[in-house]
Amino acid sequence: MKWAFVAGASCMKRNCIPIAPRRRAHRAGRRTIGRRLLCHLSGLVLCVAPAQSAEPPDPASQKWEPAIRQFELSDRKNAPPKDAVLFVGSSSIRLWPTRQAFAGLPVINRGFGGSQIADVNDYLQRIVVPYAPRAVVLYAGDNDVAAGKSAVQVAKDFRSFAGRVHGHLPRTAIVFVSIKPSIARWNLWPEMRDANRRIRQFIRQDERLHFADIASPMLAGNGRPNPQLFLDDGLHLNDRGYAIWNRVVGACLKELGLTTTDDATVR
Repeated sequence: MKWAFVAGASCMKRNCIPIAPRRRAHRAGRRTIGRRLLCHLSGLVLCVAPAQSAEPPDPASQKWEPAIRQFELSDRKNAPPKDAVLFVGSSSIRLWPTRQAFAGLPVINRGFGGSQIADVNDYLQRIVVPYAPRAVVLYAGDNDVAAGKSAVQVAKDFRSFAGRVHGHLPRTAIVFVSIKPSIARWNLWPEMRDANRRIRQFIRQDERLHFADIASPMLAGNGRPNPQLFLDDGLHLNDRGYAIWNRVVGACLKELGLTTTDDATVR
């Protein structure tokens, strides 16, 4: 066992034991031994506790455990492709027919509905790092704002995502698909748009990061979401909506040198 010594802990203080007078050496000696033992044991508690403590997983993320285990089970049954394009994020990723849209590219889809960027971060070691993908396409942030997170927090979570990915996979490109405007969450669009702006500013600082602006082409002439792009819930996309995503994200992947076998990334 390794010991983690904490500066300032009582176990590192030399003056924690009082010096007894000579005339009471016998009784004081016993008291001193007791104090030394108590001090030593207290010091062990203070020293060992930090080494044993570990950051607990976010309880809110535990509901995704069955979905993550299902991904891992699938990987054991069918080995995922190497140097793939990994699509990860919320239900907009899960419902996106990425294999058909980017036929010819090695594609892995690890979308789990309702998730936020923080959830992806929590499971990064299990649904991103093991694949060592050539590129990661992330869509998340939509549910984050709907859950009450600010644009500042969403941008912070994305910075954490990028930092963690590049901490393990420094050569992997990351494509952030901008948070989409939707009919169902139009009242949240100002905060979502601010999150997009903040993330885009951060992305400009690193050539490994890329911003896929799918928001602008999803707005109609009146500046509101085009209703022809959504399912009946006004939140998730239909084929027309995904056609825009295919075009915009496909262009990003092509810039990274990732194209289909017939050199057409958009299907």
